[in-house]
Amino acid sequence: MWSCLVHSAALSTLKHYDCCLEGAGRGRAEGSPKVALSPGPSGWGVRLGGDGRSFSPLKETSPPLLGCPSGSPSPNSMLRVLLSAQASPARLSGLLLFPPVQPCCLGPNKWGDRPLGGGPHVQGLQRLLEQARTPGELLRWLGQNPTKVRAHHYPVALRRLGQLLGSRPRPPPVEQATLQDLSQLIIRNCPSYDIHTIHVCLHLAVLLGFPSDGPLVCALEQERRFRLPPKPPPSLQPVLRGGQRLEAALSCPRFLRHPRQHLISSLAEARPEELTPHVMVLLARHLARHRLREPQLLEAIAHFLVVQEAQLNSKVVQKLVLPFGRLNYLPLEQQFMPCLERILAREAGVAPLATVNILMSLCQLRCLPFRALHFVFSPSFINHVSGTPHALIVRRYLSLLDTAVELELPGYRGPRLPRRQQVPIFPQPLITDRARCKYSHKDIVAEGLRQLLGEEKYRQDLTVPPGYCTDFLLCVSSSGAVLPVRTQDPFLPYPPRSCPQGQAASNPTTRDPAQRVVLMLRERWHFCRDGRVLLGSRALRERHLGLLGYQLLPLPFEELESQRGLPQLKSYLRQKLQALGLRWGPEGG
Repeated sequence: MWSCLVHSAALSTLKHYDCCLEGAGRGRAEGSPKVALSPGPSGWGVRLGGDGRSFSPLKETSPPLLGCPSGSPSPNSMLRVLLSAQASPARLSGLLLFPPVQPCCLGPNKWGDRPLGGGPHVQGLQRLLEQARTPGELLRWLGQNPTKVRAHHYPVALRRLGQLLGSRPRPPPVEQATLQDLSQLIIRNCPSYDIHTIHVCLHLAVLLGFPSDGPLVCALEQERRFRLPPKPPPSLQPVLRGGQRLEAALSCPRFLRHPRQHLISSLAEARPEELTPHVMVLLARHLARHRLREPQLLEAIAHFLVVQEAQLNSKVVQKLVLPFGRLNYLPLEQQFMPCLERILAREAGVAPLATVNILMSLCQLRCLPFRALHFVFSPSFINHVSGTPHALIVRRYLSLLDTAVELELPGYRGPRLPRRQQVPIFPQPLITDRARCKYSHKDIVAEGLRQLLGEEKYRQDLTVPPGYCTDFLLCVSSSGAVLPVRTQDPFLPYPPRSCPQGQAASNPTTRDPAQRVVLMLRERWHFCRDGRVLLGSRALRERHLGLLGYQLLPLPFEELESQRGLPQLKSYLRQKLQALGLRWGPEGG
């Protein structure tokens, strides 16, 4: 604080101090006797000559020293003010607690274009200041080295003074007018200080004994308040109730760690009128995004949807239904499905994308309503969405719905999606897999299969009709031998040739004697959080691949994570494949 106060004032009168120091330097260069400011029997004074025997006391009313302009205090004079300030020993000892002040930028002046710290001589002066044993020695280093003094040396000297004054008696007091002049210098220049300098100067003024209602402290305090950012307006409702607590809990960082404690308690305390669609949509979005399969919260959303059916449109309903399909949870609310069927019948033609999104969630739950399927597969609906910006995503969803009808709804006799409108469902790995590829076990499993079977006997990331991406696919003969993939057609026909359209679910066999085995990686993020329930999209893919005739071999993440190194993983894969009766190598053909 010492350093910041005096250093700030010194910067404001830097040109005046410079002429004083340069004058002292020229006197020595031309053969003049050495001039130094040092304490004497009756106070501070000027000592002349190398032996220091000639001493002239210095008074406050004497002319300026060594040609300084009238009315401008010299650097040594400012140090005298601090040395003789009327502060208690406890306050002075408080100065020892402040860390060294870092050099600051001086701006456009005589020294502003020089790098702070200077060369080795300037750095040497800083070490001398830091090692000074008395205030007099400190002042001599500043007064006798004018060409080496930089602005950041004053904070170094002032901090050393604070350390020395903590163990030395207080110097005699100076006239009150001198302290007032110093105060006016700080008040006049404090608008140009940064916030850190203002804080340090304010604390220093208190330590030096300046009155709290005096002009110096008031000016610094006013400048400090001016620099502070504006306070936010007070909340109109400081006490959160029900829905407000629930909405606040959804934004709490502890939500992911303790969802049940925070959300269920907030939901239980909410009154029915406080559970607005906005709050319930936030709840549904958080459950879906973080894979939180909380039955009590999901049942609350289902009940809200049934109660508020008349006030909800399809765009809100699609967001409320999203977590049920993603988390593979069919609510116990008996009116859940009848309510959704009524909403779809009422809103299907208003928002096509929302309608298809609702059906996608119901498809994951295996609860597709026939009436809604009739509508979305109608030529009028398909022609309507073809010219919209979201035509491609709607066609992709309609293709998946058509696949679900083909494989899972043998009793459906309504319209279907025309073949020319069908597109691959998921031609690439899902977004979650691409985002977490560096945490996946796919690379090490691929290396294990390469060393175990050979590169020609498996395919990785192959998309099979009607558009499902497989992790690893093997072709196996009727005797169990793993065949080279290049010699076989890796795809099974879609729809299955042995079944008429719409009957694949009852008999998914094919005429091809070779089997297709799909190794399915079940990573940690393929499941609901803290559970063993597959996410709806994963369960749907595995269900459809099985109905198409592919033999699935799941590889759970717990088993993969327990393998230590590639040799153990190869042994694990060998056991898994042999359990299916597969053979490879010389004995397997």
